[in-house]
Amino acid sequence: MSRIARYLTHPQVLIDPAREVPRWSLSDVGRARVSALASRPGLLSETRRVISSDETKALETACPLARALGVEVEVRPRMHENDRSATGFLPPHEFEKVADEFFANPSRSVRGWEAAEDAQKRIVDEVDTCLRGGTDGDVLFVGHGGVGTLLFCALSGNRIDRRFDQGPGGGGCWFAFGIEHRKPTHGWQPMEMLTSAFA
Repeated sequence: MSRIARYLTHPQVLIDPAREVPRWSLSDVGRARVSALASRPGLLSETRRVISSDETKALETACPLARALGVEVEVRPRMHENDRSATGFLPPHEFEKVADEFFANPSRSVRGWEAAEDAQKRIVDEVDTCLRGGTDGDVLFVGHGGVGTLLFCALSGNRIDRRFDQGPGGGGCWFAFGIEHRKPTHGWQPMEMLTSAFA
């Protein structure tokens, strides 16, 4: 039976301009979505490893799922979201504009942000390192929309383009890929699809 890796982005967060973005927590909506999945893991039932970014919102997603699956969370700091510390918090309209530039100009830094090509190499290297040497059962990576999109682009053989982003809605989306062949089996889906045994 082929082993599956899944990349899940954290769901909705509580936006707090006074706090560093990596330390933002999940909102009540985000927590409720994680709790619902943890109570009915569905497709995650064969997961033997849960690997997370060290950002608060990712850990708040990964930890309840890992507990439900009876495994420990493996924390990988280099799975963090694209580094946006040069600007810090940006109002939503301005953020979307800069994010568009980030994807449209992948080889250069936009307003001091980590360049998309650099962030893509980092997340691909981390995934490869985690999967190197084989693993029993399925693997769940828990991270972020930006680097998740860059990972999807790399694995699917597409150039970096925001049209492959998880889309609007605040996160909480996933895609799967075979651990052996490293090709996505489908595009982004809402995390609620994981509760089904047939998604």
